[in-house]
Amino acid sequence: MAQGTMNTVAISIGSNIEPDANVKRACDLLSHYCEVVKTSAFVTTKPIGYANQPDFVNGAVLVKTSRSPENLTSLLHALERKLGRTRTTNKFGPRTIDLDILAWNGMIVDRDYYSRGFLINALQEIWPELNSHG
Repeated sequence: MAQGTMNTVAISIGSNIEPDANVKRACDLLSHYCEVVKTSAFVTTKPIGYANQPDFVNGAVLVKTSRSPENLTSLLHALERKLGRTRTTNKFGPRTIDLDILAWNGMIVDRDYYSRGFLINALQEIWPELNSHG
């Protein structure tokens, strides 16, 4: 069976419910489905949008995958469910894990990227050659 085109993808990872354990579990699970090329430092950040909750731990991984954007998004949602994420009406509420595609083959695809310093720093760390200012 022929291998599909390999895509280079940055995925943000965040958690504020048992964050150290859940971030590690998410990275381990991702490595079963994608080739993890590089992992950023993980930093503690204050919650955005809803302050009455624990701080988050945030970072990102750079992966290679032959999956399509839709297929990878479905996988990330499945991994979130596997790690106990329940989506609530509070978009900014506590979560066991949050996995989002930040950049796909050199294009920033997550609008939150531009307003979150920790995402900018993580992406520069794992994908320094990406011109993220255009």
